[in-house]
Amino acid sequence: MQRVTTYSNAGLTFDVIDEGPVDGPVAVLLHGFPQRAASWNEVAIRLHGRGIRTVAPDQRGYSPRARPRRRTAYRMENLVSDTAALIRTLDVGPVHLVGHDWGAAVAWPTAAAHPELVRSLTAVSVTHPAAFMRSMVGSQVLRSWYMGFFQLPWVPERVLGEDVGARLALGRAGMTPEMVETFRTDIVEYGALRGGLNWYRALPFTHPRMARGRVVAPTTQVWSDGDVALGRRGVELAERHVDGPFELQVLTGVSHWIPDEAPDVLAEIVCERIDSAENKGFQPRGH
Repeated sequence: MQRVTTYSNAGLTFDVIDEGPVDGPVAVLLHGFPQRAASWNEVAIRLHGRGIRTVAPDQRGYSPRARPRRRTAYRMENLVSDTAALIRTLDVGPVHLVGHDWGAAVAWPTAAAHPELVRSLTAVSVTHPAAFMRSMVGSQVLRSWYMGFFQLPWVPERVLGEDVGARLALGRAGMTPEMVETFRTDIVEYGALRGGLNWYRALPFTHPRMARGRVVAPTTQVWSDGDVALGRRGVELAERHVDGPFELQVLTGVSHWIPDEAPDVLAEIVCERIDSAENKGFQPRGH
């Protein structure tokens, strides 16, 4: 088997971090906003020690050769297509898909639309899109105020591109000063901020069917009680949209940034899901 350092889809080229035992079970790790593939490093190291190969891409808008300017290019359909193309490029059969934040938002519809490509799913800090929409009738709408703010042209770039604005906004979300500094170098200075924001700006253009798919793969939903962006109701509703085995893991005293704050615990959860899917057959519930 060969390492994958880049792959292409729809005329775009994506950078990839491919590490760990080359012949081990493959976990594809999808990062969220405003981070890149390296945000998985601490979790990945722990997975390697358990014999798992990790493949983490810098996604659309983040990789320098994959930054289309129009916001419609960042519709969920395209983000799912990017992930499916990566899995097919690996040519290893179905993979264990793991996503944090926006990475989880992409992982859910990828698993639903391409069950032949996903052996298991671990969604971190973001619930199934249909569960999320249902939770918006309650307090979730207040937690998600920033999604409306990010629709504005230029203003979010201006606020997050300045040190004071970044420290205030991201610090309130639970990022440490060190994480904010990484954001400045890896996102702002790297030229990835606009692309990351375009994921939010493309939401009005995403087809509703992307929120309706059911997942048949064994699934673990991970949520932390210190998450300011996602309430508990949304994650508790996720199970209704999964036909395979489902487990909800709740971490206490941890903010939204679970891969950064609790890599040991998260790696163990991912390993448990992978081990279960690798060693046990399953039937969708109700069959």
